[in-house]
Amino acid sequence: MKRLFTLTICLLSLQILQAESITTNSAKTVKQVNQVTRVNADAINADTTILPVLNQPMPLSSYGGMYKRRLDSIRKDIQLDYNEYVQAYIDLYMHNRDEMGQVAGLTKYYFPIYEKAFREAGIPDEIKFLSIVESKLDPNAVSRVGATGLWQFMGTTAKIYGLNMDNYVDERRDPIQSSYAAAAYLKDAYQEFGDWLLAIASYNCGKSNVERAVEKAGGVTDFWSIRQYLPVETRGYVPAFIAMNYVMNYFNKHNIVAQACNFSTRTDTVMVKRVVPLSNVAQALDVSLREITILNPSYRMAVVNGSPKTPRRLIIPQTAKGNYAALYNVLNGVDAPISTAAAKPATYAAVQYSPAKSERHIPTHHKVRKGETLASIADKFGCEVSDLKVWNHLKTNRAPVGAMLKVSAGEVAANVQDDGGYSKN
Repeated sequence: MKRLFTLTICLLSLQILQAESITTNSAKTVKQVNQVTRVNADAINADTTILPVLNQPMPLSSYGGMYKRRLDSIRKDIQLDYNEYVQAYIDLYMHNRDEMGQVAGLTKYYFPIYEKAFREAGIPDEIKFLSIVESKLDPNAVSRVGATGLWQFMGTTAKIYGLNMDNYVDERRDPIQSSYAAAAYLKDAYQEFGDWLLAIASYNCGKSNVERAVEKAGGVTDFWSIRQYLPVETRGYVPAFIAMNYVMNYFNKHNIVAQACNFSTRTDTVMVKRVVPLSNVAQALDVSLREITILNPSYRMAVVNGSPKTPRRLIIPQTAKGNYAALYNVLNGVDAPISTAAAKPATYAAVQYSPAKSERHIPTHHKVRKGETLASIADKFGCEVSDLKVWNHLKTNRAPVGAMLKVSAGEVAANVQDDGGYSKN
């Protein structure tokens, strides 16, 4: 499975002598990490998350024993080895203090969702840290090849594991649905390989690549033994996962402070049986549209397209009892006034909703932008690459920049904005 994981190999010139003092060693580490960031920012600025592939080992410092003891102390079901590759990612993550502090804050909302899904699937709890490697806990993360969501599913794999994608909904962005799908994939992979680190490796490069690597290694089912036979980015993917286990357990030991979430983490769930614009929900609850879209990132048009036959989940921040009547009116189509304090239209990640828009067509055409591929466009609009090729008489998989491509059959929707309001974060 292609993941949100940079394909650029960095740190080709790192030749560091072991420093006797932690001050000297830290200064060299910071310099190296800054070099990595500059190189990759230029190389893959189209990606939502930039994670350098650190396959050049870092010399272990005199603190290596401490890191190993700490990893051993948090080990549960998954082997958390410590070596120079893991140390390289620990240094990288610890250097990005503000970013790790933000992620640590987001875990308070997303991790309980993951833990419930993993508990029900019977897979190790610590796999939840893999989502940080994938997306930095951004449900709107989109890679340059179209992998989407907290767990970075490509469209084909998402469909295999039951995630729905259409003009209204992209369940790869749904924290709950995508977590159950990720758990199912990883459980299948573990049942095949019998090793969690190999299952995690397959999440990045696909099961077939792991199978070939095992075969080349003589049938050994150990990540470190087959590492040299795996794709380059996957060689660093598992060390990054192990490093993230360390960072999220010990960030406070490195003067990193978890930042408060900028949205409500105390929520309620309601099932919606009709089409309801999220802006109306925001008005009823007297909160911003931004907060509602953060909690419901899967609704691509900022519209909950529920029906009696197929109710849709709506996550709302816990609200005062005085707002219950207004919320009931919105969810049930009652023609009654709601809160007069209308929430201003807000842009969050991929979606912007304009409540003043009248009924119009869902976009049927899309102008190809630089860096887009047929695969990413197909994932974005919930169709197949083969459909795009047929509709647009294309003979290759190349997406001509500037071309206007037909992307859907043009269904009618109420109160939705056109394609200009939907883009990568």
